[in-house]
Amino acid sequence: MTTTEKFRNACEEAVKVFEKLNINSQEEIKSKLEYCIGSYDYDKNPVGLYESGQAALKELKKFKSKNPRKVNKKIIENLEKNLVN
Repeated sequence: MTTTEKFRNACEEAVKVFEKLNINSQEEIKSKLEYCIGSYDYDKNPVGLYESGQAALKELKKFKSKNPRKVNKKIIENLEKNLVN
């Protein structure tokens, strides 16, 4: 599995977290992430996926700083690890 595919899977997990948290301010990021995952699956161009993934990571970190128990640390770590590579 390539790093981009791992990042794609980490983004998919982030979408599930956004759905579970059900916060209106994060709806736009969740929608963009879902779109970019589908787009990546279709054309294998990861540019949009990385941009949306970075935005999702930023939002998850911000939310976790205020609600430490609601966001799993592993999801943030997976996004960070596969974003760097």
